Amino acid sequence: MDIIDRLLGHDTWTTRQLLLACQSLPEAAFDQEFDIDYRTLRKTFVHIINCMEIWTDLLYQRPVQKRKGDSMPELLARLSLVGSEFANVTRKIVRENRCDDCFLDGESQPPKYLTFGGTIGHVITHSMHHRAQVMTLMEKVGLKEHIEGDVLSWEEQSFGWC
Repeated sequence: MDIIDRLLGHDTWTTRQLLLACQSLPEAAFDQEFDIDYRTLRKTFVHIINCMEIWTDLLYQRPVQKRKGDSMPELLARLSLVGSEFANVTRKIVRENRCDDCFLDGESQPPKYLTFGGTIGHVITHSMHHRAQVMTLMEKVGLKEHIEGDVLSWEEQSFGWC
């Protein structure tokens, strides 16, 4: 397994584990507002997944689709799909040695060129940033026991290595 596989696997798995940990919450807690970025757990998870979907569409160089669904089952399904698609397009770009190639981001105003590799790095670090906010929100609604979300813990739980 190379570093790309580790980062891709950890990214989607960690978001999924946090979502699953929130399944026990009543809807009111999942939507409780706090003074932090996207304000609620639901809105923060929707933002993470929406961004993964948009950037994955752009990496595939296909029209950006507007996806809907913010219930727990819908978020889990959307994450599974986009996690797989993002991993597939990332591996293809890396395999074809196109990380430094550029594509047009027609979603930004004004449109601009971005590198494939920079965009891949952005998606992974963007999700990580918002997962840290999710953990804070989880603690605020009473879910104090949750994963730390680091790569070494993911690797140990996933493979039992070392």
